[in-house]
Amino acid sequence: MEESGLTTDETGRTHCTWRTAAPEYPRYHDHEWGVPVAGDIALYEKICLEGFQAGMAWITILRKREQFRAAFDGFDFHRVAQYDEADIERLMQDPGIVRNRAKIVSTLNNARRACELVEETGSLARWLWAFEPGDDERPTVVDLAYWTQNPTSPASVRLSKALKKRGWTFVGPTTMYALMQAVGMVNDHLEGCACRPHIEDLRCQFTRP
Repeated sequence: MEESGLTTDETGRTHCTWRTAAPEYPRYHDHEWGVPVAGDIALYEKICLEGFQAGMAWITILRKREQFRAAFDGFDFHRVAQYDEADIERLMQDPGIVRNRAKIVSTLNNARRACELVEETGSLARWLWAFEPGDDERPTVVDLAYWTQNPTSPASVRLSKALKKRGWTFVGPTTMYALMQAVGMVNDHLEGCACRPHIEDLRCQFTRP
């Protein structure tokens, strides 16, 4: 069954195979990945962490997430927007996070862009969720072939272009598709995964910002 991207556990429940790749993944897969997110700060955090993940394994970021939160004031972008060169140097000395200067600088830049967007539109969440793809852009069946062949989507390309136009960085189409998967803008649990219908129910009940 693993060739389909699915694995059946000892209880007989079938899940996406990546759930078994690390001890931290079952909780993340079962209770977080794909659950709709509406909070501005939570969405900013997701954008930043997906940006830090670029070129790395997601498990590396997940294991450091609490350290990231501590280092970046809980990803309160109003506070991060006030960071200066001394904060960049502080962050570069923090072994608990990924010490990549370009990505740290990007996090500060994106905090300022988030503040601008909220001032202009009133809500980062409402602006981001406007890029949720319609049913006509989604596959009939989400299977391993779809996953493999589609690291981006038309909606993630649109979101990436719109953010870059506003001066955001580390927001490429692949990174933005990972964001959409993580925050429930799409349900990419594979067909047959026990979590897929649950996430679909949450998406149906979710009030878009």
